Amino acid sequence: MVMNRSKGNMYGFIDFTWNTIKGKCPIGCNYCFMKRWGEQSLLRFDYKELNTELGEGNFIFVGSSCDMFDSHIPREWIEFTLEKCRRHNNKYFFQSKDTCSMSFFEKLMPVNSSVCTTIETNRFYGDVMGQAPFPERRALWLHEGFKGFDKYVTIEPIMDFDLEPMVELIKSCNPLQVNLGANTSSKVKLPEPSKNKILDLIGQLEKFTKIHNKKNIGRLLE
Repeated sequence: MVMNRSKGNMYGFIDFTWNTIKGKCPIGCNYCFMKRWGEQSLLRFDYKELNTELGEGNFIFVGSSCDMFDSHIPREWIEFTLEKCRRHNNKYFFQSKDTCSMSFFEKLMPVNSSVCTTIETNRFYGDVMGQAPFPERRALWLHEGFKGFDKYVTIEPIMDFDLEPMVELIKSCNPLQVNLGANTSSKVKLPEPSKNKILDLIGQLEKFTKIHNKKNIGRLLE
């Protein structure tokens, strides 16, 4: 087995993606990019991926196709994955909306790990966010845990927000970097902020963190 090289709208700073947990994500956000391939298969652990050569000196996004730390994911699947990671001298990127559940595995993560959560808005749009925890809860657990880890926040797909509460929510996470992206689903219409509102947000965030604009945000900044 070989890893997938990072490409397309994936984070530009990531070298490879690697997924041991595959199938339909339990969170079920309507806008999820994985839904572009139609009905997804049942959630499962792909044991063959444990034979993948992870190499050395790479920056690997582990669990890019499914939120591997969601509370519905069997604990042993996560433990198998992290054990494999610890055997290779790489940097690892873990992202989850369920930062509370992710915090239970903090001590099992390799020392060169970075953790990230998604905060698309400070609001909660229940009709599109599925079973995702409220943004405040995601930020709280990222703030409370993961001492010594680099922390990231991803605002993707960005949805309409309230500027001051949004800035404070992200600031509470103490992120090394904020990744900014837009909706890529052609089937789901989201409440998107104006160009000027996004620029105001960027201006406020740049006072305390670095901004990484993903390719797809260009559509909203034209």
